[in-house]
Amino acid sequence: MKVSHYEGVDWRKIVSKYQVADTWRSVWQIVNTLVPYFILWGIMFWSVGISYWLTLLISIPTAGFMVRTFIIFHDCGHGSFFKSKRVNTAVGIITGILVFTPWYRWWHEHAIHHATAGNLDKRGTGDVDTWTVEEYLAAPFFKRLWYRIMRQPLVMFTIGAMIVFAVVQRIPLQSHGKRERASIWWTNLALVVLISGLIALVGWKTYLLVQLPVLLLGTSGGVWMFYVQHNYEGSYWERQEKWDFYKAAMNGSSLYELPAILQWFTGNIGFHHIHHLGPRIPNYKLQECLKENPVFQVKSLNMWSSLKTLRLRLWDEATQQMVGWERLKKYRQRSYEA
Repeated sequence: MKVSHYEGVDWRKIVSKYQVADTWRSVWQIVNTLVPYFILWGIMFWSVGISYWLTLLISIPTAGFMVRTFIIFHDCGHGSFFKSKRVNTAVGIITGILVFTPWYRWWHEHAIHHATAGNLDKRGTGDVDTWTVEEYLAAPFFKRLWYRIMRQPLVMFTIGAMIVFAVVQRIPLQSHGKRERASIWWTNLALVVLISGLIALVGWKTYLLVQLPVLLLGTSGGVWMFYVQHNYEGSYWERQEKWDFYKAAMNGSSLYELPAILQWFTGNIGFHHIHHLGPRIPNYKLQECLKENPVFQVKSLNMWSSLKTLRLRLWDEATQQMVGWERLKKYRQRSYEA
């Protein structure tokens, strides 16, 4: 997937063609996402009294619509879903409540992610925590243990993912600005009102029996998509003095080709290198941009090859690649021999 040169490619001009929202397509996406999402929620509440196995089965497509709702929220944050900033904000705040994510906090952190993706000197905001081999070897035992736990797939894509959305997003930090803190508290208040209303309607047990599997599956799928878009063999990380925006997008953001139904539920976000080049491109134009511009048609990941990324844990600056824990043995052996 490496892009070795791009001289003569006016990629800004190319992506600008697609950075225009189509109001009717956006409205239709809201309709075909939120309407079935709410209907499935109603069916799940009803199904609890019939068979909880049926409830769990229905939670799978419901979680898919939760991921698709997040894509709408995500596009609104980039100002790409509607031409109007006010409409993007209004829709973003509402969909943010539905996916447990405060609007201004996420928008601020995600903007930093786009401005610093692949930059080793500016990690830590809006991305999956990634250490270099040298940093890991130099860290104290308990920090290394914590890193291993958080990078463990069974943790990262299950309880870890749910905790991020259900708990971490509820807590304002000193590093947050006034607007970001306010968005957290207002989102928390809205969730209290919404959840209280649902509990009053169906009872707390029924609410939890429905909410927990949807939240677990939805957040797991979302975190997996974010992970695989920046953690794979051939990815890109550079220090500030060598960092390049175009290379960070083309080499450090994957082209993840999924079956049509999963591509639909994930809002084409698998065309992630295009998204990083042109974050103001609406999700429904990403595939169009790729097909019409061969310069962006790079080597892709599929569902099978993406599973191989699960072994990757650290960035090796010496070889410029993501590596697994086995690489540590070689470095320790070299250190011992020296």
